[in-house]
Amino acid sequence: LRAANPRLITASISPFGDDGPRADWPASDLTVWAAAGPLLLAGDADRAPVRTTTPQSWQHAAGEAADAALVALWERQTSGRGQHVSVSAQLAGMQATQCAILADAIGGTSSQRVAGGGNFGGLEFRIVWPAADGHVTIAFLFGASLGPFTARLMEWICEEGGCDEAIRDKDWVDYGMALHNGTETAEDYANVRSLVEAFTSKKTKAELLEGAVARKLLIAPIYTIDDVASSEQMRARGFWEDVEVPQAETGETIRFPGRFARADRAELPFLGPPPRLGEHQSLLDGLDVERPEDPGEVAPTTSGSAISAAPLDGLKVLDFCWAVAGPLMTRFLADFGATVVRVESSANIDVGRTVGPFIDDEPGPDNSAIYNNLNAGKHSIALDLAKPEAIDVVEDLVRWADVLTESFAPGVLGRIGLDDETLRQLNPELVVIHSSIMGQTGPLAAFAGIGTMGAAITGFYNLTGWPDRLPAGPFSAYSDYVAPRFAIAAILAALDRRRRDGDGLILDFSQAEAATHFLSPTLLDHFVNGTSPIRAGNDDRNLAPHGVFPTAGDDQWVAVACPDRAWERLAGWLERPELADLDLGARQARGDELHGLITARTSARSGDEVAEELAALGVAAYPVLGSAAALADPQLRHVGHFIEVDHPGHDTTTVEGPRARLSRTPGSVTWAGPPISHHAYDVLEGLLGYDADRIAEIAIAEALE
Repeated sequence: LRAANPRLITASISPFGDDGPRADWPASDLTVWAAAGPLLLAGDADRAPVRTTTPQSWQHAAGEAADAALVALWERQTSGRGQHVSVSAQLAGMQATQCAILADAIGGTSSQRVAGGGNFGGLEFRIVWPAADGHVTIAFLFGASLGPFTARLMEWICEEGGCDEAIRDKDWVDYGMALHNGTETAEDYANVRSLVEAFTSKKTKAELLEGAVARKLLIAPIYTIDDVASSEQMRARGFWEDVEVPQAETGETIRFPGRFARADRAELPFLGPPPRLGEHQSLLDGLDVERPEDPGEVAPTTSGSAISAAPLDGLKVLDFCWAVAGPLMTRFLADFGATVVRVESSANIDVGRTVGPFIDDEPGPDNSAIYNNLNAGKHSIALDLAKPEAIDVVEDLVRWADVLTESFAPGVLGRIGLDDETLRQLNPELVVIHSSIMGQTGPLAAFAGIGTMGAAITGFYNLTGWPDRLPAGPFSAYSDYVAPRFAIAAILAALDRRRRDGDGLILDFSQAEAATHFLSPTLLDHFVNGTSPIRAGNDDRNLAPHGVFPTAGDDQWVAVACPDRAWERLAGWLERPELADLDLGARQARGDELHGLITARTSARSGDEVAEELAALGVAAYPVLGSAAALADPQLRHVGHFIEVDHPGHDTTTVEGPRARLSRTPGSVTWAGPPISHHAYDVLEGLLGYDADRIAEIAIAEALE
């Protein structure tokens, strides 16, 4: 194809990559999710791992492919050459483990499956709590970033007589460390959890949300699909788009999830209806195609091609992001060559540095796999933004940068003198992205939150788990793993527009709105057919048998998804050939019986052995990978996903590699997330050109932390 058009960019999405020992295995959403790692982490500890009822794995792969294709397009503007983009859905989905997949590689404790929460270091941290009319999620967590939110919640509970002052006044910032060293016991923590549960169970979801906004708490309602569809926040922001979609002989207006970003000088276009089959065939009539000029030698295949410079080489990013969602988007840019300068504060430490798994199981600001992985390849400078000398440095960095990213609550940058008008005066060509959970406008704009809350308020929690149990939710801060894929696309599109007209853009990006697109099939089903689905365990409307089955060992499983065409062979493998004629409906009706037959065959054998046999029969199957199994997985070893990189203080540590392959300009990882302010002098002298006297003045003013 590139011989005919040297500028052509091709992109492929596959379950496990273009090559490797398992590249040709049959796959489904369930088995890819098992291979990626998020499946093991979701659901009740006493049952099989469970997926989100609306399939997620291919959507992660599609988002990764879109971003990587945009990188290839950006690079083509310089080189004139196309290349191939390859995305493995397994690698893309691994982003949703929030680095838990790295635990064994760094000597940390692996996360355990706890419905509606997580188990870290043997302690259960609860995320889902009862409300009078449903459920809410509360980030009842600790540390410098999250502890103050927990303290404010306990103040509210105390005000209403739900706890005494002694409990209210505990040190919620250092409470996690107190649990770790035994100063606070597991029994003490269980008592506190019971007080929180008694409080939330007496209030409605709306009352708790109102309190969260007014008191700046990390509480979000667990919305049903009906709740999402009627969201006042999304209505106020004009998120939904009513599209005239031809249905047979009559037209029908259908509500779609809409534009996922807003810009001050441009709008994402209204896309209109999806095309009918063959609707635009006439466009091919008389199509006149000019052969593009060959820019030079171009490799005709995806292998063996010469390596060019990093595709985003020369792109300069000023990064104010923290936690997970923001760092994920700038980590992607760094992987492909952007220079990312991360502004931190040692006084208000990034929550990403406080959450495990930790190197050698030792908590510390430089030991977190989350921080080291999501901030790999970036430069760190810590500034005291209360000092005018620090603001001077930031203003120079704004002048230096092409892109500014931030993921604070709306208005935070403005309060330190970096409002949009000031940013534009400092650098008219700057692309700014304000990434917050609900966006910069609307009745919930002030709602501060993290990805667990984003996943709750967009419907993911209510669609993950068992119908006879409480919502389990996907693992941890799920919307934080989805939103960056859209944010990256918005940034690269804004840069492309700037390249053409010279103007910067200021982007209003709602993480919740972006994440909602990953529930589009379910939302469209609701808008068109009036359905109100809830979590359905591992059942699937199109495949049966379809489930997660035990294998030999503790908490070891294999995911199996059988299409119609392979059922006869699976029935033979089960030594029940008389069942070969069962159609899909019959197999679904006899699901418990068939699952019992499969369990009898799998429970005493290894997941790898079972999956290899079934894959050979055309049945999608994969061992459900945890951290240890992922390190040994032959497909992941083949693609070299886990990479050992330099880390000051630890010599080296392990991080994940880029999730997309570009054939001519591949991404790379240079170093792990740096210690706080590790690159201060590199930034001040090397990037901003300050001399020794200027740097000394800044240090004397204590503007550097």
